[in-house]
Amino acid sequence: MVPTIFDDVGNLDIDGQKRTLDFLIDQEVDGACILANYSEQFSLTDEERSVLQKVCIDHTAGRIPLIVTISHFSTKVVCERAKSALETGASIVMAMPPYHGALLKGTPQQILDHFKEIGDVGIPIMLQDAPLSGVALAVPLLAELAQSIEMLQLFKIESAGAAEKISNLLKLADEHIEGPFDGEEGITLYADLVAGATGSMTSALIPDLIGPVIQSYLAGDQSKAKDLYSAVLPIINHENRQCGFRATKEAMVEGGIIKSSYCRHPIETLRKEARDLLIELLKPHDPAVLTWGK
Repeated sequence: MVPTIFDDVGNLDIDGQKRTLDFLIDQEVDGACILANYSEQFSLTDEERSVLQKVCIDHTAGRIPLIVTISHFSTKVVCERAKSALETGASIVMAMPPYHGALLKGTPQQILDHFKEIGDVGIPIMLQDAPLSGVALAVPLLAELAQSIEMLQLFKIESAGAAEKISNLLKLADEHIEGPFDGEEGITLYADLVAGATGSMTSALIPDLIGPVIQSYLAGDQSKAKDLYSAVLPIINHENRQCGFRATKEAMVEGGIIKSSYCRHPIETLRKEARDLLIELLKPHDPAVLTWGK
């Protein structure tokens, strides 16, 4: 997940954005996702979205697949965003089910229709099942989406009980799912791998430490995967519970990748105590995020 980089007064930092992408590519990630919730998409204007989409796609230049998040309540807007992503060279789009605020949510039929229209655009889709939407996506509905929409074969499951949901989804629609992934910084990664996940869309904080966990597990070395995961779990827990998306920016500043950890108001600056503990937890593992820019 690619953070959106601002300068100290909240303007887009294009140079910092490009350096962030280069950092991720150097860590040999399998792909990157922009304009997501982790990217503070909710604080961006439509014009800024367009600028960032073009900058990121042009700068990666096919070096890794780039996923563009297109979530919106309006099916029309989502489809327009999907077309724009396709036309500018994105590999995949990611979308949550339609929702607005706490109470305005799509019905199962509306969700099905929503994703069918995105599928008609002709670009692969990743469905994001995230707590932020407040939409409860039942496993039978997810299976129906996978079975009925050819372009929808990727699922990012980060709702409560992700492992059980992934397992049950694969039982119903395994042959229609190319990528069952988890998310939420990988806080339940090992259990999700055991359940059948084949990847994770984590933050950009420690891809060089999380990648080997997934690779070891998929290669059949569960013991090594478990040990590697246990070693970094305190970092993931602190990031997920204490810092959120601010963790990556703070670590990237520490490592000289970007100049500012600014997040737009009303997001608060990370407490010094939480930031210091983050760096303390990271240092023994010597992650690239603390050295890449120095």
